[in-house]
Amino acid sequence: MLDYKHFLQMTDEIGMLQFSRLSTPDPTSGYTLDDNARALIISLSMENGYNHALKYASYLNNAQQKDGTWSNFLFDNKYYPHFDSEDSFGRALLACSLAVVSPYNNISKLGKQMLLKNVLPVKNFRSPRGIAYALLALCKAKPEDFKNNNFETLISTLSERLISFYQLNHQKNWLWFEETITYCNGVLPQSLYNVYTITGDKKSLKIAHESLNFLCQILFRDGYLNIIGNRGWHTRNNTIPLFDQQPVDAASIIYSCLDAYEIIGEIEYLELAVKAYKWYHGLNIHGISLYDNQTGGCYDGLTPKGLNLNQGAEAVLSLLFSDTLMKKFIEKEIDINKSS
Repeated sequence: MLDYKHFLQMTDEIGMLQFSRLSTPDPTSGYTLDDNARALIISLSMENGYNHALKYASYLNNAQQKDGTWSNFLFDNKYYPHFDSEDSFGRALLACSLAVVSPYNNISKLGKQMLLKNVLPVKNFRSPRGIAYALLALCKAKPEDFKNNNFETLISTLSERLISFYQLNHQKNWLWFEETITYCNGVLPQSLYNVYTITGDKKSLKIAHESLNFLCQILFRDGYLNIIGNRGWHTRNNTIPLFDQQPVDAASIIYSCLDAYEIIGEIEYLELAVKAYKWYHGLNIHGISLYDNQTGGCYDGLTPKGLNLNQGAEAVLSLLFSDTLMKKFIEKEIDINKSS
């Protein structure tokens, strides 16, 4: 059963707060578009989650600016544009895309309005992850429902741009889109798998398959998920940093592997998703659980000394998103506890 205690505690009348001090929400940390987009996605799958979904959707709606962009950071009723990013914009688009298919009519309409209002700027995106999140949003929005808005043309343009990153940077022993593997890496191949479902483009499928396999070889090199540390990331031909390992990266590879499994049907991806999911519950470099069953929260990461004991929004949202993704496979009688 999903545990929403800390998720709800991190939410106030405005939306999802960004940070906590240990397990206590920090009202001075402000709010981000990223976190409220993730919170919207989770609330859409909650039983009786309408009021929560409406709050987070309203946050995204209020964060839209007159120039057709989203502001990523709100503090003391003021938006600060220097925190804006293509990544956060893309994640918000993905949340809106998933809201479109919501059973709640007004949230579905609001999601569609925001998606259509904010989709045009993505044609100028240059960040690989911003492009990937936007592609994921466009593909999962069911482009056939948006025929008059040229979604398929935009998907083609963005996928070609992402593929060009891959063609520029990949080598025989480095099948990747950049010279450095950093954060939320799973979304890059995942977006191209989804492009294939829309366009049938075999090049997108080939690169998605190559890059996801390459990524998984690195992440599961020790027989369990060993997330690339954010203290330097992993640059080609250099040592892979072990710390800090963050929950958002576990959620990213789970989402990517599950999409790959559903799209091409290779059971190995489901097995890797299960293994990655168990990272939260102790199958990790320290052998300790990141889930706090007292608070319902998730610790912010693994450090060289153990746990980062704070329980911020990104961590609990990543855990709950992973819980939500895995739930339907548990319901298909896949035993998470016994899977290798």
